[in-house]
Amino acid sequence: MPLLEDTVGVEDLVLLEPLEEKSLLENLQLRYENKEIYTYIGNVIISVNPYQQLPIYGPEFIAKYQNYTFYELKPHIYALANMAYQSLRDQDRDQCIVITGESGSGKTEASKLVMSYVAAVCGKGEQVNLVKEQLLQSNPVLEAFGNAKTIRNNNSSRFGKYMDIEFDFKGAPLGGVITNYLLEKSRVVKQLQGERNFHIFYQLLAGADAQLLKALKLEQDISCYTYLNPEVSRIGGMDDASNFRAVQRAMTVIGFSEEEIRQVLEVTALVLKLGNVEMTDEFQANGIPASGIRNGKGIQEIGEMVGLNSEELERALCSRTMETAKEKVVTVLNVIQAQYARDALAKNIYNRLFNWIVNRINESIKVGTGEKKKVMGVLDIYGFEILEDNSFEQFVINYCNEKLQQVFIELTLKEEQEEYKREGIAWTKVDYFDNGIICNLIEHNQRGILAMLDEECLRPGVVSDSTFLAKLNQLFSKHSHYESKVTQNAQRQYDHTMGLSCFRICHYAGKVTYNVAGFIDKNNDLLFRDLSQVMWKARHPLLHSLFPEGNPKEASLKRPPTAGAQFKSSVAILMKNLYSKNPNYIRCIKPNENQQRGQFSSELVVVQTRYLGLLENVRVRRAGYAFRQGYKPFLERYRLLSPCTWPYWNGGDREGVEKVLGELSISSEELAYGKTKLFIKSPKTLFYLEEKRHLRLQQLAILIQKVYRGWRCRTHYQLMRKSQILISAWFRGNKQKKHYGKMKASALRIQAFVRGWKARKNYRKYFRSGATLTLANFIYRSIVSTWFLSLFPSSTFPSSTMILTPVLCSSQCKKFRDQLSPKQVQTLKEKLYASELFKGKKASYPQSVPVPFRGDYVGLQGNPKLQKLQGRDEGPVLMAETVKKVNRGNGKISARILLLTKGHVIITDTKKFQAQTIIGLDSVAEVSVSSLQDGLFSLHLNEITSVGSKGDILLISDHVVELLTKMYQAVLDATQRQLSVTVTEKFSVRFKDKSVAVKVIEGPVGGGKNKLICKKKGSHLEVTVQ
Repeated sequence: MPLLEDTVGVEDLVLLEPLEEKSLLENLQLRYENKEIYTYIGNVIISVNPYQQLPIYGPEFIAKYQNYTFYELKPHIYALANMAYQSLRDQDRDQCIVITGESGSGKTEASKLVMSYVAAVCGKGEQVNLVKEQLLQSNPVLEAFGNAKTIRNNNSSRFGKYMDIEFDFKGAPLGGVITNYLLEKSRVVKQLQGERNFHIFYQLLAGADAQLLKALKLEQDISCYTYLNPEVSRIGGMDDASNFRAVQRAMTVIGFSEEEIRQVLEVTALVLKLGNVEMTDEFQANGIPASGIRNGKGIQEIGEMVGLNSEELERALCSRTMETAKEKVVTVLNVIQAQYARDALAKNIYNRLFNWIVNRINESIKVGTGEKKKVMGVLDIYGFEILEDNSFEQFVINYCNEKLQQVFIELTLKEEQEEYKREGIAWTKVDYFDNGIICNLIEHNQRGILAMLDEECLRPGVVSDSTFLAKLNQLFSKHSHYESKVTQNAQRQYDHTMGLSCFRICHYAGKVTYNVAGFIDKNNDLLFRDLSQVMWKARHPLLHSLFPEGNPKEASLKRPPTAGAQFKSSVAILMKNLYSKNPNYIRCIKPNENQQRGQFSSELVVVQTRYLGLLENVRVRRAGYAFRQGYKPFLERYRLLSPCTWPYWNGGDREGVEKVLGELSISSEELAYGKTKLFIKSPKTLFYLEEKRHLRLQQLAILIQKVYRGWRCRTHYQLMRKSQILISAWFRGNKQKKHYGKMKASALRIQAFVRGWKARKNYRKYFRSGATLTLANFIYRSIVSTWFLSLFPSSTFPSSTMILTPVLCSSQCKKFRDQLSPKQVQTLKEKLYASELFKGKKASYPQSVPVPFRGDYVGLQGNPKLQKLQGRDEGPVLMAETVKKVNRGNGKISARILLLTKGHVIITDTKKFQAQTIIGLDSVAEVSVSSLQDGLFSLHLNEITSVGSKGDILLISDHVVELLTKMYQAVLDATQRQLSVTVTEKFSVRFKDKSVAVKVIEGPVGGGKNKLICKKKGSHLEVTVQ
């Protein structure tokens, strides 16, 4: 077991150092003081009653312990319940949880915690939840009718309960069977000082409303009832009224009808009222003492409530009919005998009522016989009792605990050694006390105390408790575990605590002295036949069913079995049941006698640890191996840890186990290989194996998920592919159908047009098309215009014409513009710029208006050299033309090619097409041009630029209007400024640092193209246009 960092003391006593009684006691005390009430001895759990509610229970802790193995978390009763449930569910092993300890050590609470855990972790569903709720709700019902306050415990179980919870193959609860043992029915009529009767009496009086109490003929005051002890009517921390309501709800959940609940309460009230029936002395005529009822009101109320004849009931209580094979004899009872009959009736009614309730619960939670079941048994039985006055009840209770100790000894100590011996495993022998001798002393068929008690009850002649004790003294005078006053005197021992009517047995838990007074009567447990017959005659359905032997037709003279014989038989069946299941032990310890939280009495606890055999159990666990399992189930569980054994292994089971453990590198000291089983020494190793298996299961789960997801995706893809093909085929077919329909409609339409055209053509051969309509429209307009104009004076129309003309022009212009393409819009835009620049200013402008602007006059597309001159980012060439450059020094003219782009003006030679001058459009400051028919213009450049520093440029172009228009638009787009174009015959150009005056004059008109003659005279340049 892993040692957690925050542990208090030692969690598993197998690891305790040094292994002594003192250290064991100190460890339990240390953990108890720190509210750690659970401690392990291997897979046995020790529970010390805290006498308070600790925050270690509930859904959060159930979920926590459900997901971990036994040794992985702190010791807890949930861990043991989880181990038992998982073993039952996963390994198909029937389980039994044996809860032992003294009265007041917390056995009942432990059993409820186990059941609540199993109910929380098992399956879910409407039917499953109903079964779980019924199993859980059986606890408050059985506690109400079977538990009582004793000196040692406020909620002591006064009966033994063994519940078999049955599960299906999935681990979901199907139902259960409850077996009860030896209800302490004597408590109904008598309780010790400081104790109470069964809880249900107090709950009924405290929780029933006035209407119910009236129907049951009861008073709420507890002091009104003889069978109830008024000194301890209430218990601290226990609300009888709310508990009564809880019992009613629980009975409803289990399946009790409203009528059945009412009948149960009526029988319970009957028991209380019987106690108030007071007997009085009477005498017959012959002087024989007899008895009678002091006040007949109580008997009358009982009769009215359950449908009895009050006179018959009174006669049955005060007399007895002795019946033999030949005759009947009626004898009267004195007061003491009548009181005994009354109390015997009350005890029998309550005992039979309790048995009926258990059987009724079993009817609701039973499982069908045809279903295959797994079983988990939970044993909650009275603890070992040593009182000041121990009677027959304590004797049989301690006998049962002696048998349970024997089971524990045989299954956890003796069987431990014998199994090692069978498997050939060497280990250190541990001596232990075998209480079989005590069990034989009590239960031996011929020479046991119970056998002697039955023999004495059946023996004819004078029989009493004294004769029974004398027989025991004679038979067991030399028995080492039997003592009495007679045997002590024979051995010359003096013990003032031993009474003359007592005997003592040395139990495993210590010596207990029993008073034989009442042994014979309690063992006989007889109820007079008269009372049984009267109860059978009752018209109350439940009470009538409780006494079937009262039917005269089924009357039997055979003596019923004694109480001791019945209990011995029940214990034998219980032991057989326990031996058939895998046991799980909860050893409960009472820390103090005062039921106070935080108090730890070392003297009391050490006695309990001795008779529980805790130290011997630790020694066995420590000397041997904590875990063992057959090779086959071990291999089945852990073979997935080795690639050699997973997924298939064809060798022997032992060889497979050796393969698995060999690959895990576990120390050889931790393992031992027996003949049929593997033994593991430390819980740490087992936990290591479980952790490895858990990780491997996760890996396998991921692998399975991966394969499944791949298969699912492939299947989904194939399905989608088939669907896509089907959809595509349908879509293509539908598309083709639509296309065919359109083609057919188009063909029909074309055919219709063609046929119509042919018909009209043939028609026009004989008659002019539309002549009639044209003629009719002409006549109609002529008549209308003549009539319309005669209505208005002639002076009205000129002003209207002036208003409507611009509107008509704008409308027609808009209609015209909307019909233009982007290229046509650009052409008109250029024409607009040309109009703004040269209209009325340049003589050659009118000739340029009808001529489209081409832009390329040099064949740019066929000249790659020129194409290389334009930059990559310049875009298309706006203007490409052959121009003439005027030398500013001598006036001579030379041919050049001009390229206009969006950012530059490039001038190249006409031969090699190499750029001579590149002028940025931002360097062009102004353009000067004459107003004549010539193509002379000057580019005035900014002086600050490198090109402009050489001076302005004079050029002659045959398409001067187009060139300057495009240049104007390019400068506007590039620099967002309007290029100044000056139209004048006189302008000056800059030549380096000199200025030359240019004058353009018009010469005589020639017959050819306009010819320019340039003459340079000093600082003047004269250009003549011929």
